Amino acid sequence: MKTKIILMAFAILCIGTASAQSDNEIIQLSAKKWQWMSDKNVDSLNVLFHDKSDFVHMGGTWGKGREIDIIKGGFIWYKKAEVYSNAVKFFGNTAVLLSDIDLVAVVGGNDAINGFMVTEVYVKENGHWLLSQLTFSKLARPVKLK
Repeated sequence: MKTKIILMAFAILCIGTASAQSDNEIIQLSAKKWQWMSDKNVDSLNVLFHDKSDFVHMGGTWGKGREIDIIKGGFIWYKKAEVYSNAVKFFGNTAVLLSDIDLVAVVGGNDAINGFMVTEVYVKENGHWLLSQLTFSKLARPVKLK
C-alpha cells in the first residue's frame, strides 16, 4: 500500500514538473519572439511563424508573409515588449499563451506605447512549436511602463 502511495505521489510530482517545464518552454519561446521582432530578425521569425499563421492588430489582420514584410520594412518596429504576466494552457499539441504587456513600438514612423493582452497560439508539429496566431487586444488600463 505504501509503495502505491509513493508511486502515485511521484507520478503527480512528475506531471507537475513536466507541465511547468512546458509552460517555461512556451514562455521562453515567446520572449525570444519579442526579441527577434525587436531586432527585426525575420529569418528566425520566418521559421517560428506557421505558414498559415494569422496576426491580428489594431489596424488589421493578415498572414505570415505580410507580417514578415511589415517587420522587415520597418512599418511596425516592435522596439520593446515589457511583459508583466504570462499564463499558458495546453490543449493536446496546442499551447495558448496570454501575456499582459506594454508594447513600445514605432508604427508608420510614429512612436506608440500601448498596454495589450496578447494571445499567442502555438502548435507543435514535428517536435517544434510554431506560432499560428498572434492577437493584440488593447487594454483599458494605463500604461505601466515608466
